[in-house]
Amino acid sequence: MADQATRTLVGSVLFIDIVGYSKKGVADQVKQKRAFNDMLTAALEQVLPRDRVVVDTGDGAAITFLGDPEGALFVGLAVLDKVGEIPVRLGINLGPVSLIKDINGRDNVVGDGINAAERVMSFAGQGQLLVSRSFFEVMSLLSADYASLFKQERSRLDKHNRAHDLFAVTDAVRVGRRVQEAQARLRRSQRRAVPVPEDDAPAQVFDAGTHFIVSARSQAKVQDAVKKLAAEGCQLLSPMAQVGSKWVASVGNPRLTVQAKVETFGFKRVITGPTIEAVRLKLQDLLERGATLVQDAELADGVWTAVCEKT
Repeated sequence: MADQATRTLVGSVLFIDIVGYSKKGVADQVKQKRAFNDMLTAALEQVLPRDRVVVDTGDGAAITFLGDPEGALFVGLAVLDKVGEIPVRLGINLGPVSLIKDINGRDNVVGDGINAAERVMSFAGQGQLLVSRSFFEVMSLLSADYASLFKQERSRLDKHNRAHDLFAVTDAVRVGRRVQEAQARLRRSQRRAVPVPEDDAPAQVFDAGTHFIVSARSQAKVQDAVKKLAAEGCQLLSPMAQVGSKWVASVGNPRLTVQAKVETFGFKRVITGPTIEAVRLKLQDLLERGATLVQDAELADGVWTAVCEKT
């Protein structure tokens, strides 16, 4: 952990909350928290201590996974399988986090990655596991089997007016059977595959519809693929970052920029489109040209709408 103490990295964060914990008496809180800690310890047995940082949040826990992102999903499902009568809700996000030491010298985590995970969790109902779009897309990229484990929920706004695209784990995998089967299939396919040197393996380009996700074990291969896509008119959406054992970047799909419509009303410009990504791409273009944001993209009557003001 020492070599990572000052690093900012992309990690998967599982946020767990005990529903109604603050409304209980002290004796009941102590009893419930002890049961929760025992359950979480058992669920975490499948992840090496060096690959995770556990932060006690009082009424739950936040676990940052430093290895492959599958760990967050497997542990989340293990929690649902082992939780028994403890009422919990869970959220997973993939994003930037920084590892620090708290005032007592213990490992702690800060950053948007953990903040967004808490907000994703706040939208979950009791016994529900929700994940962010960033986590869903990376999981889908790792294996097509994983994509079938989720169903898309409606987008939600948090108290800061930030939109969150949410995906729920389907009821069919609540006890982890489908995930374990998918993991076993993936391992069998990897054993059958002919080994390819990491630096020679080409980058994979996953068409996510509204944008492309580029991944490879080699940083140089991702850079080359991003350059080729840029030459075709794709715009870089997120800088390249290491996720588990792979390098990942995302670029916009130029076909979708035309789907966003811009209307002018006095000094204001209203951008509308069928997807949040198309609207935000057009909004970003206007902001880079000097416009001022008035309202970020919001879903209204099935249409994504954003407003900016001409300078």
